[in-house]
Amino acid sequence: MTHSMPNILIVDDETFYLEVLVKLLQDDYQITLAKDGPTALKLIAENPLPDLVLLDILMPEMDGYEVCKQIKQLVQPHFVPVIFLTVKGEVEDELRGFELGASDYISKPFSPPIVEARVRSHINLANQQHLLERAVSERTKEIARTRDIAIYCMASLAETRDNETGKHIQRTQSYVKSLAVELQTHPKFNNYLDDKRIELLYRAAPLHDIGKVGVPDRVLLKPGKLDEDEWIEMKRHAEYGLFAIENAEREMGNTPLLDMAKAIAYTHHERWDGTGYPMGLKGDEIPICGRLMALADVYDALISRRVYKDAYSHETAVAIIQEGRGTQFDPDVVDAFMSLNDTFRDIAENLQDEEADMGFT
Repeated sequence: MTHSMPNILIVDDETFYLEVLVKLLQDDYQITLAKDGPTALKLIAENPLPDLVLLDILMPEMDGYEVCKQIKQLVQPHFVPVIFLTVKGEVEDELRGFELGASDYISKPFSPPIVEARVRSHINLANQQHLLERAVSERTKEIARTRDIAIYCMASLAETRDNETGKHIQRTQSYVKSLAVELQTHPKFNNYLDDKRIELLYRAAPLHDIGKVGVPDRVLLKPGKLDEDEWIEMKRHAEYGLFAIENAEREMGNTPLLDMAKAIAYTHHERWDGTGYPMGLKGDEIPICGRLMALADVYDALISRRVYKDAYSHETAVAIIQEGRGTQFDPDVVDAFMSLNDTFRDIAENLQDEEADMGFT
C-alpha cells in the first residue's frame, strides 16, 4: 500500500454509524465512505485498494455477505481484511461470514476501544501478510530465474555440439510464443493455449533438442549427407531428449514444465501427414506444442547456415514453410505464421548470432 496513512473503507447505510466511525478513526486513518454495496465495489474497482473494510451486514439491495464475497474476488491476489459490523450475534451468522473471507466481527452498538483495537490489530496483521507475500514472490522469482538459467545452460550445451548458439534458443523461444499468442483465440487452440500454458511453452522450448547430447559427433557434425544408419542415429535424438527429461523426473519429481518439455522434445519432428518421427503421429495426434515447435525450429534452421547447408533468405524460408502446409505442418499453424512472418523476421534480425551467417538482405 502506498498511502501515508492506512485507508479504511466504511460501508454502512446508516448515517449515524458512519459519523461515529469517522469521528473515532479519522485522526489515524484515511477514511472512504460508501452507503451501499454497489458503491463500495465501484470504489474498490476504480481506486487503490483499501487497507481494511468495515462492512455492515444488514443493507438494502445487496447485503454485506454478498459485498464481502465480491470484494474478495475484486482484490485477488491481494489480501484486504474485512470486518463485519452487525447487530447479529448468532453462531451461524458468524460462520457464514468467516466462510466468505471475513476477518472479524464488531457488534453494534460499538465499544470505541474495541473498534480501535480490532482495526489496529487487523491492519498490522495485513501488513505482515503483505510483507510475507512480497518475500514469497521474490523467492519464487529467484527460483524461477535459477530454473531458467539451468535450462538455458543444458540447452546451450546441446546446441553448441551442433555448431549452434544460445541465440538459436532465444529465437525459437520467441517464435513459439509468437505463434501461440497468434493462435490463442483460434477455436481449435483456445482451450489449450491459455496464458499459463503459453508461458510453459516459452520456458520449455529451449529443451527441444536436448537429446542431441547423445548423438555421436561423427553423425551430428558430418558436413555431408547422412547415410541410412547415420540418419537412424540422428533421429534418435528425440528419444534421447525424452529419456533425459524422464530421468530428471525420476530424481526430482514431475512438474508441468517437464511434461511440456518432454512433449516438445519428443514430438517436434513429427509431420502433419504422418511421415515424421519418432512415432509417425499424424494430424491432431501430434501435441500442439510439438506442432508449434516444429515450425519454429524449421524456420530457424532454414535461415541459418549449418555445416551441411548455406542460409536461406527469409523469403525462401517463408515459401518453403508455406509449401509444407498440410504435409509437414499443421495448416492452421502455417496460417498463423504467414500472418506474422514479419515478426519472425524481426525476431531473427534482433537476435542474430555474432558474426552470423543468416538469410537476411
